Amino acid sequence: MIHRGAERPWRHWGHPEFVRPVYYWDWAQVHSVTCIAEDSYGDQYPVTQSTWGGFGLPDMTTVEDDALDRCYAESGGDQSCYLATCSHY
Repeated sequence: MIHRGAERPWRHWGHPEFVRPVYYWDWAQVHSVTCIAEDSYGDQYPVTQSTWGGFGLPDMTTVEDDALDRCYAESGGDQSCYLATCSHY
């Protein structure tokens, strides 16, 4: 789990631009967000971030990018990593 303000363990991957999903969640009820990126072999790379008061749609790009960064780093630089899904609780 990544906490707000913590250093990210993966280097940022300058991934291709993509259309980011829009999330229609009740942000006041969200306590944690998990995004999963997937590589060309179907291996999944989840990243979970705890949320805070005021966390919302603009903050989702950080969690999405963290999942993509992890996929790229841990898959040996697989350029086909993509954002598979994000969920919350």
